[in-house]
Amino acid sequence: MAPARTGRPRAAGPSPTGQGTRADVLTAAAALFCTRGYTSSSTHAIAEAAGIRQASMYHHFERKHDILLALLLETVQPSLEVAARLLADDDEPAARLWALCVADVRLLSAGPHNVGALYLLPEVSEDAFRPFRERRSELETTYKTLVAASGLTADRVGISTSLVLGLVESVILQRKRGVEITDRTAEAIASAALRVLDLDPAVISRAEQLGTGVLDRIA
Repeated sequence: MAPARTGRPRAAGPSPTGQGTRADVLTAAAALFCTRGYTSSSTHAIAEAAGIRQASMYHHFERKHDILLALLLETVQPSLEVAARLLADDDEPAARLWALCVADVRLLSAGPHNVGALYLLPEVSEDAFRPFRERRSELETTYKTLVAASGLTADRVGISTSLVLGLVESVILQRKRGVEITDRTAEAIASAALRVLDLDPAVISRAEQLGTGVLDRIA
């Protein structure tokens, strides 16, 4: 019997992340994109940082923009999954909105690299990144639905949703400034988002109390 074929050997030792080549490439790319910049980071540099041969990287990503797209989707897809569960939940809208804000801030502040800062790259407006923009639009629609359900008049929903999203995504700039983001930060941002809607203080207080339970239930 012929010996079993093994995978292509790594160029530099074991997987840095311990999660396989794809995760290694994404982690290396995130570090380079957030420090050197997207255009200045070659696929050769990404492969080298990931400890693999450049040819091996193409088994997972055909082009550099595929790597950036995967990183961007990781900043929104988990929140979309939380959002879908929150829309199906029957708890008070303000509590669900509070929970979504907390979950989204936690996601944007997770990991060693501030990948959310890549939202502002001019390349993200290109057609190759349409899947990310579509997912982000879906998430914004959920925010808008919960804002509207919290009792705002129709003429206030659009601008109020933009203000809520602005508060949530302010964590990206805070990380850029070196501010440590904790669970208390996420909860404070979520509460500020409800205050922006000019909800009754009693409604906000109840949303804060219920929101933690909502998050625990849908997690």
